[in-house]
Amino acid sequence: MRIVIQRVLEASVSIDGELHSAIKGGYMVLVGVREGDTDDDAKWLAMKTVNLRVMDDENGVMNRNILDSAGEVLAVSQFTLNASTKKGNRPSYIHAAGHELAVPLYELYCKEVEQLMGKEVKHGVFGANMQVSLVNDGPVTIIIDSRLRE
Repeated sequence: MRIVIQRVLEASVSIDGELHSAIKGGYMVLVGVREGDTDDDAKWLAMKTVNLRVMDDENGVMNRNILDSAGEVLAVSQFTLNASTKKGNRPSYIHAAGHELAVPLYELYCKEVEQLMGKEVKHGVFGANMQVSLVNDGPVTIIIDSRLRE
């Protein structure tokens, strides 16, 4: 699994012109599931998300995690994170997991983050055409791949 975490001042997801989810501050997380990913990948990424220290402390230093800062999380599924661009100019999504694997792992990731944070994780709708808006704070953008744990 791959995630892209963006520290945001605000973020939202709209579907068909209607607001579906929104947060005021915290992390906007894009979640991509690949063939071969497991529950362990989702749980490991949830732990990394919650413990990642990229929130500012009282001195403006990225020294706090999302729990310390009382931030929120908005998680959106995004199969395009698994695009392969090795050949030609049209990305291939052959490594992206199908719905039967991707939906349960995306939902598990969200559930694990919720449990670790003790608060609701806002989310998009899997497979929907979503319009995502955000104000990146910093900017801070971190990519974490569960297959690169070393």
